[in-house]
Amino acid sequence: MSTIVLYPSPGMGHLVSMVELGKLIIKHHPSYSIIVLTLIPSFNTGTTASYVQHISTTFPAIKFHHLPDIPLDPLLYPSMEAIIFELIRLSNPNVEKALKSISESSNVPAFVMDVFCTPAMSIGTKLNIPVYYFYTSGVCCLALFLYIPTLHKNTSESYKDMKTLIHAPGLPPIPSEDMVSPLLDRNSTDYSDFLVFAEHLPKAVGIIANSFESLEPKAIKAVRDGVCVPDGPTPPLYCIGPLVAEKGDVSHECLNWLDLQPSKSVVYLCFGSLGVFNGDQLKEIAKGLEMSGHRFLWVVRSPPSNRKEDRFLPPPEPNLDELLPEGFLDRTRDRGLVVKKWAPQVAILSHDSVGGFVTHCGWNSILEAVRAGVPMVAWPLYAEQRFNKVVLVEEMKLALPMNESEGGIVVATEVEKRVRQLMDSEDGKLLRKDATARKEEAALAMSDGGSSRVALSKLIASW
Repeated sequence: MSTIVLYPSPGMGHLVSMVELGKLIIKHHPSYSIIVLTLIPSFNTGTTASYVQHISTTFPAIKFHHLPDIPLDPLLYPSMEAIIFELIRLSNPNVEKALKSISESSNVPAFVMDVFCTPAMSIGTKLNIPVYYFYTSGVCCLALFLYIPTLHKNTSESYKDMKTLIHAPGLPPIPSEDMVSPLLDRNSTDYSDFLVFAEHLPKAVGIIANSFESLEPKAIKAVRDGVCVPDGPTPPLYCIGPLVAEKGDVSHECLNWLDLQPSKSVVYLCFGSLGVFNGDQLKEIAKGLEMSGHRFLWVVRSPPSNRKEDRFLPPPEPNLDELLPEGFLDRTRDRGLVVKKWAPQVAILSHDSVGGFVTHCGWNSILEAVRAGVPMVAWPLYAEQRFNKVVLVEEMKLALPMNESEGGIVVATEVEKRVRQLMDSEDGKLLRKDATARKEEAALAMSDGGSSRVALSKLIASW
């Protein structure tokens, strides 16, 4: 029996897409077994433990090997990225132990890891196990990452201070302030970590991407042509997506509500497993939705705590009466539904009543919308999301931009304008037409003989 070992980063979005990769392999090549190495830290990265439990029950062919948690004091780290990277670095001895143990009873033709798990690359090399990267964002972002060491050599200023356009192969011009957020400050530890990841990407035996050929053709061509790594070889790229989680809880109250709404009439707003807004911003969104006159389904979370010790903890249950404008829920009762904390996004996006999606531009959310054929309004919050917004709006033509005012707040009139534009205007119709075309292409890519299935077969052949 051959075992493929998958090593995702602790973030919920990273874990979900890595598990979907495991499911895909087992579905089409059932002779392989899958073991996922999981780090479930004590700080908050979404509802990881319950998700792992759910997969273990519903998909027993995927086995989880839990790496011991290493208690870290969140107060000592400047960012979520910094604490995750430290956890991954310190987990290396546990990863080596796990890989050795798995190798004793099984042949391991591939160790597939998240970019954030780069410190473990040396273990694969040491144990003679081929290392592959699974890149959990888009190929546009991958093309940028492969080019980062070249940009680093050719610049000396931080991106946050450049006020210029960044040009990289296969990409639209990127405003320097929209670069991946941990890279903005050249003097930060996050920048140093990401530079190391970028330098290691070409050292893998292959790179697996959760995307498909017709979604990002220019970036895919740039990576394959080797122009993103001008001074060395680029490993083979396997685009095997779009991989999207299953529909989840189809008994959720919001789906019953959607059943009662007209086709393509509802705009859905949700901002990922870690996306939160302060109270002022929540009130602006509420006012904008009310002024737009459109039906809406909005997932609301509590604002972030001001206490440093709370920043990685799950936010408490939101008190909607306190957070939203007085009377808002009553006035919009007939056309809006506010859901607390979480909603079954894949099921919502594939529901016939949903006609638009205001998103934080996390890659999983983008793919879920693409697969469902839903046009978007791009409102990025963290990580590579500002970069994704540029790609979505300028390159893929699948989204309208949500523009911030001074101080980073999005005012109610901007929310109103973009919701109306998405749902009513010619711009919205064009976006919907393109989104429908991408939906068809995504289905084709994943079908027998489609580009993603062919890529999966090539990947398996390399093992």
